[in-house]
Amino acid sequence: MTESHDAGSDRPKRPHPPGRIRLRTVTIFAFAAVLVTGLVLALTVGSPGGGGPEDAQRAKPSSRPHPKPERVWDRTPSSIAAVGDSITRGFDACSLLADCTKVSWATGSDDEVNSLAGRLLSDPRGKSWNYAVSGAVAADLPAQMRKASRVRPGMVTVMSGANDACRPSAEQMTSVKDFRADIREGLRVLRAESPKTQVYVSSVPDLRRLWQQGRKNPIGERIWGLGICQSMLKDPQSMNQAAQERRQQVYDRVVDYNSVLKEECAKDLRCRYDNGAVFRYRFTAAELSNWDWFHPSKEGQRSLAEMAYRQIVAQRPAG
Repeated sequence: MTESHDAGSDRPKRPHPPGRIRLRTVTIFAFAAVLVTGLVLALTVGSPGGGGPEDAQRAKPSSRPHPKPERVWDRTPSSIAAVGDSITRGFDACSLLADCTKVSWATGSDDEVNSLAGRLLSDPRGKSWNYAVSGAVAADLPAQMRKASRVRPGMVTVMSGANDACRPSAEQMTSVKDFRADIREGLRVLRAESPKTQVYVSSVPDLRRLWQQGRKNPIGERIWGLGICQSMLKDPQSMNQAAQERRQQVYDRVVDYNSVLKEECAKDLRCRYDNGAVFRYRFTAAELSNWDWFHPSKEGQRSLAEMAYRQIVAQRPAG
């Protein structure tokens, strides 16, 4: 084997052992890899949106649950507006085929009724408005809410749905889908124009209870025969299968309406539903109008005012 010499040197150059060459090569490559990795990290951290420590912290999912929005409820509203149908207008409570708003459960001025406005407001004059319309259905609610929102009331009371179930026949009742759309639109209109107004929603009365009470009176039976709420009150003495199935159909539809009222009200942080208080109320014949045995009498209006007041001033909605 011939020995190699370094330039300018007389000493022979000894070859490097093979193992040492491999070790040095690996070390160089490892060092280069560390440099490249560091450079990439530096560029990444320094670049916008590059996933630095702050970004990593933001990207990390929070283990804490998001706080649930709290419901807002003022038990002493400054003013009250009412929307709905003939019940809220006091129809047939004072005279035949006439509204009598002074005995309205919501905004009336009659001392015997002691309306909701009378119980909640120190002076209801100029601070309570009745925009309900006799014969109105849920589809009329958005227009009524628009009128109510113009006065920016502290609270709006809603009692709607009885006329949607009280139709010439059970087949003509408002569908649950349409009823929901009408209630939802009514609340949307109010929120768009008066976002801080509170809403108190009454359940739809039990129309089968109405039939049970009025059918015992021969005068009531004759009056109903003129065409009042035929979906429920037609042939009040008949107990055949068809009549019972028809009444059950109306009852079930009212239950469905009340479920809609509860669900839609629950979506609004400033809304309180009566949790079926009016629907469950076991009213008597004395609380029905002597003119039509259908609408509340003055005594019935007082009962409605009492129920609403208890629900509104409660710390939490009664179950």
